Amino acid sequence: MAKEHVLLIEDEPDIAEIVQYNLTREGFGVSVSRDGQTGLREARTRKPSLVVLDLMLPGLDGLEVCRQLRASEETRELPILMLTAKGEESDIVLGLGVGADDHLTKPFSPKELVARIRAVLRRSKARGEAKQRSRLTRGPLTLDSERFEDLVNEEPIELTRAELRLLWALCLRPGRVLTRNELAEAITAGEAIILDRNVDVHVSAVRRKMGAAEDLNVTVRGVGYKCRE
Repeated sequence: MAKEHVLLIEDEPDIAEIVQYNLTREGFGVSVSRDGQTGLREARTRKPSLVVLDLMLPGLDGLEVCRQLRASEETRELPILMLTAKGEESDIVLGLGVGADDHLTKPFSPKELVARIRAVLRRSKARGEAKQRSRLTRGPLTLDSERFEDLVNEEPIELTRAELRLLWALCLRPGRVLTRNELAEAITAGEAIILDRNVDVHVSAVRRKMGAAEDLNVTVRGVGYKCRE
């Protein structure tokens, strides 16, 4: 299994050496940048598992590095643990306010740093798994139940909540035939009763909107509908 890689952006050589030694001993891959601009470039090109980011840096400070990482689509989800030189509440609030996942105040124990890094990585992995479960791709069609986004060939289509629920139920089980009763349950989430013919109306509406992906939904006469495998 590939090592998890930590990018340390820290300008104090003694701290950088201690952190690099302890993280390497714990099985992490580690690279070090000594200023904010270099660290930002390294984070964008290397795509580390996590960034340990000092607040006070020459050139770009840690706050600006964090802001720019969060502003970019490529690095928006990158876990960031920020190091602050003081225990002042204002520094902590600033760091968390620009998107850091956690903070640690200098001086710190290397053991605590490793524990914090592992905790942030676990939370990040859990978020990633949850996000993956909320996103489905079938051929040219992509559904995102968190953002309520529906895309065909990366172009948005407008679906109602009922239509999105219907499409999600079909795409979640490609190849399996769902009866009209099952689809009615999916459309209403068990909150209301709709007639079989209303399911047909929803399916027709979805097909009209799907364009290039309309043939994903196949009618199984006398039974219901399925998503093409």
